[in-house]
Amino acid sequence: LRLVAVLRAILEGEKAAVLRRVSFHRRQEELKFGLGLQRLQHRVREVQALRERGAQPGDGPAAPLLPNTRDPQPTSEGKGPENELPALILEATKELEAAKQQVLKRIQIWKRQQQLAGNGAVFEENLAPLQKRCEGLVEVYFQLHQQVMAAGTELGPELLPRLLERLGEVLSSLVKR
Repeated sequence: LRLVAVLRAILEGEKAAVLRRVSFHRRQEELKFGLGLQRLQHRVREVQALRERGAQPGDGPAAPLLPNTRDPQPTSEGKGPENELPALILEATKELEAAKQQVLKRIQIWKRQQQLAGNGAVFEENLAPLQKRCEGLVEVYFQLHQQVMAAGTELGPELLPRLLERLGEVLSSLVKR
């Protein structure tokens, strides 16, 4: 009986250590995803700012004030924003797809943990972090989609449908899974 009690104490200590480590890993993963989502939101704001900056020089009376208030590049960058905007949107789309993969991976892990709970494994039923991830990702999706639609003429007839298809796939896979 003494041996069983010692083994039980050791196993309970091991279990507590594993749970602490899993909790740390989960918090680290949440922080990493949050940082990635903030970076993605920043990219969307960059796209919006670039679009607005590219649209303003042709607006009329405000155009001469812009080069003095910003930087001297807008006057010499006749084709710069046109080339920079598609690249920035493609980069943001790529980051959105990577964030989607992280969310889907976490959903798959949650499903597997739910299955293992039927065998007695520890299972945390809290869906709030997963829901927060999905909601944050969908919010960024809609912002990026809005920017892509607004920049449709600047993106060209071959790039716009491709981007819309990729963005549609992101939303579709999130909803389906």
